[in-house]
Parts: sequence; C-alpha cells; structure tokens
Amino acid sequence: MNPRRRHWLAALAAGALLPAAGAQTVRRGAELAFPRDHGAHLQARTEWWYATGWLGTEAVPTHGVQVTFFRSRTGLAEANGSRFAAKQLLFAHAAVTRLADGVHVHDERIARWNGDPAAGRSRAALDRGDVHLDGWSLRDTGTAWVAEVPGRDLGLTLTLRRTQPLLLQGDAGYSRKGPLESHASHYVSEPQLAMEARVSLRGRTEAARGRAWMDHEWSDEYLAPGAVGWDWIGFNLFDGSALTAFVLRRADGSPLWAGGSFRPAGQPARAFDAGEVRFTPGRRWRSPATAASYPVQWQVESPAGRHTVRALMDAQELDSRGSTGTVYWEGLSELLDAQGRRVGLGYLEMTGYAAALKM
Repeated sequence: MNPRRRHWLAALAAGALLPAAGAQTVRRGAELAFPRDHGAHLQARTEWWYATGWLGTEAVPTHGVQVTFFRSRTGLAEANGSRFAAKQLLFAHAAVTRLADGVHVHDERIARWNGDPAAGRSRAALDRGDVHLDGWSLRDTGTAWVAEVPGRDLGLTLTLRRTQPLLLQGDAGYSRKGPLESHASHYVSEPQLAMEARVSLRGRTEAARGRAWMDHEWSDEYLAPGAVGWDWIGFNLFDGSALTAFVLRRADGSPLWAGGSFRPAGQPARAFDAGEVRFTPGRRWRSPATAASYPVQWQVESPAGRHTVRALMDAQELDSRGSTGTVYWEGLSELLDAQGRRVGLGYLEMTGYAAALKM
C-alpha cells in the first residue's frame, strides 16, 4: 500500500479526521427536499449512500448484492483555499454473495476529493444523487438509482426502480442515535425497489431480477460516547411492507440506543421509540480471517411484532482495512414470523465486533 494512503487510513481509523467546528447540519425539524437532499452534504461529518438487495425469487433467492458509497469530511484542510486540498474522502464498498456455492466476494475504492462537484473522476453532486469514485458510480435518474461497479473478479450493473414513496426515518427524517439531540442523523430510506441486475463474479456473468433497499444518511455525531458499534436490519416484506430496526451497543453488549420503523404497504410509517426495540442474539459464527464472533441469528422484538432474523450464509464479513480501516458483517438474511414462516428478505449489518467502530 502507498505510504501516504496508509497515513490517511490510519488517521481515519484513529478518529483523527474530524471536521472543524461549525453549524450543526442535522437538526430536528429541518425540512428535507428532494432531489436536492439525495446529494452530498459536505458540512456533515460523515455520509453514506447504501444499496442492498436480493436476486431470484422469494422462495429461492440466488444472490445478495451490496453497493455503498461513503463520504467523510476530513477537517484537515479547512483553512486551505487550494482546489487541491483533500477536504473530503470518498470511499466505496461492493459485495456479492452467491448462495448456490457459498461464494462471497467484495471490493473497495478510496480517493481524496477537494469538494468540488465538477472535479475529476471522484466526486459527488450537491443538488442530486450522483456519486463517482474511480470508475464506480451511483446516480439517481428520477425514477431509479443506477449503480455501475466495473471490476475483474466482481462487477455490478444495478437498476433500482422506485415503487413506493420515500420513507423518512424517525421524525420526518431526523433519526435519533443516542441520548443527546446531537446524536442523530438525517436518514432517508427507499424500500421495495424493483431491481434489475447484471452480476459478474469470477468470470461468470448472470442477469437477474429481485428486490432492493436504498438508504442515505448523513450525520455530525453518529456514535454517542460509549457506543462501539451497531446491529441493523432492513427488510422488504413480501406483502409490500418495510421493516427497519437498529440497536447501538456498548462494549459489554448492552444497548445504548435503539430505533427503527415499520411501514405497512400503502400506509404511513410508524417510528419506534428507543425502548420499543430489542435484539436478542442467537447462534454465532466466528470469522477465520479476523476471529470476530458475529450473531448470525437474532430475535428482534419491535412494535411490528416478534421476528427471527437468520443469515442465509454465515461467511459474509467485509474486511475493509484497505479503505475505511474497519471490519464488519453485512449479509443477505431472511425474516421469519412468530410461526417460523419466511415473510421477507433483506440485509443484516453488524459493526464493532472485530474492534470498536470509530466515526
């Protein structure tokens, strides 16, 4: 690895890349407007655009796919007026799980960016969803999100067509993440996206359809003091409903904060209070690469009911020490109702198990 790049990553992993003090960008009551707020929010400390989905049928899913673009405000060049100053970092992860043969492949990119939305191959638009990073891209066409991730071992072309209105999480898009009002994000979800995909994996290319989920979050202070990571689920239910739930954990595994929402098909969403969500871990899987132990089965209780979340493949860890410096588990999973029936498919994300997360 290039020594200078290693320095950026070490600083990011140590939490040294912090924004300079300024106005808070995440506020309860702020009115979000689209398509503008699909774009980048450069004053916020961290931001991500996150697409996950499954291919195949509800009864026999064949693949899981993930594409995530991140932006981090460095705070290291606030007084530097040069257009070459690295005011932002852009990084991206992509992963494919092929269930038939248990293959999980991921790739990553990272680049410095001066914050100019018209600059170079790595940039993000400010007035619409349009992120580019060294040949990878994710853009909003108005009716769909389109992702292009060319690569040798892993390649993806995804079209994610909107079938439902935007889901503004929490209080009109203000999503609390801790005991203080400042521990929050602006959080927008787009569940039940109709996905068309072309997937290339180790020399084999397949075209398929499925269902996807899109999240966009930006935050000044995502993790409250004492939080080491989180467990999160986003599930498209087969009846058209959408379930989100998350818990932020302390080092001893106890919950520090929780939240989420449930939107029945064709009805308003119901946001969850912190005390209404409970994650109880079940069977665990230990990564042979990092020795991290992840619960790959959960009981999740919320106002939407009691559900079992079960990974469809254990080995879906992403070792991103080549970009963000973090290791996390992100994988295709099924949602079972109280009678053990599969009622949805989606993604489970678990962070802070290999090491405490720093953001």
